[in-house]
Amino acid sequence: LTAIGPGSEAFSWSEATHFHPQGPTFAELAQQALSGTTQGYDLLANKFEYTPFRTPDALLEVVQDRIAAQGPVARGVDLCCGTGAGLAHLKQVCTEEVLGVDLSQGMLDVAQERLEQTPGQARVSLMQSDALDLDLKERFDVLTCFGAFGHILEGEQEERFVQSVHRALRAGGRFVFITSGKPDPLSWRVWAAKAFNASIHARNAVMDPPFHMYYLTFRLPRATELLEAAGFEVHAERGLWQDKFRGAILVQATKR
Repeated sequence: LTAIGPGSEAFSWSEATHFHPQGPTFAELAQQALSGTTQGYDLLANKFEYTPFRTPDALLEVVQDRIAAQGPVARGVDLCCGTGAGLAHLKQVCTEEVLGVDLSQGMLDVAQERLEQTPGQARVSLMQSDALDLDLKERFDVLTCFGAFGHILEGEQEERFVQSVHRALRAGGRFVFITSGKPDPLSWRVWAAKAFNASIHARNAVMDPPFHMYYLTFRLPRATELLEAAGFEVHAERGLWQDKFRGAILVQATKR
């Protein structure tokens, strides 16, 4: 459904269903979906880089440039960092420290290997933790999160996530992410996403542990409302990408 990741819709169905030859098989994807969220990503970790669910560098390069354009960044954190795609770009704009946080140790293990070859002077550390319950004590200048909003349930979990982001940033720190706007209710992609979400809800009604991965989440304007209520000033940039990413919106939310 998307290449930006669960929760977004800036990618065509045909693009999302094409996997690299080294990517997971249909059987492996089915095994992931039948496992819990964390175990599923542990299983997929070694092949995640070859799936369309890995955030493309074409998106991340623009984010990196936008962060760098606003001046030096000492410390950055990437929540739900997966195998380190966003973390690798964040490392190149930070001068002191970058931290990657993910619930899947399998994904973190792959990120560790990849980041050893990534340019940048910042010290890198990785932490296995739930992004909803972090207490990083206003330590970071920039916080990023890519392709993970579909794992955060709408409602109370979204509010907990925003509060976790707020606690991690110093005053004036920025939460930078990519999302999209209100979907066209007549779009077939929207109905395909809703059908997928319904299938996950049905799966979770009869199976444990649950597997949470939904689409059409944390979009504007709802994301703006949540962030402003938590004490952020929100700035959204449209039109930074074209073609298959033309619906993507770069958001920078600054902690007041």
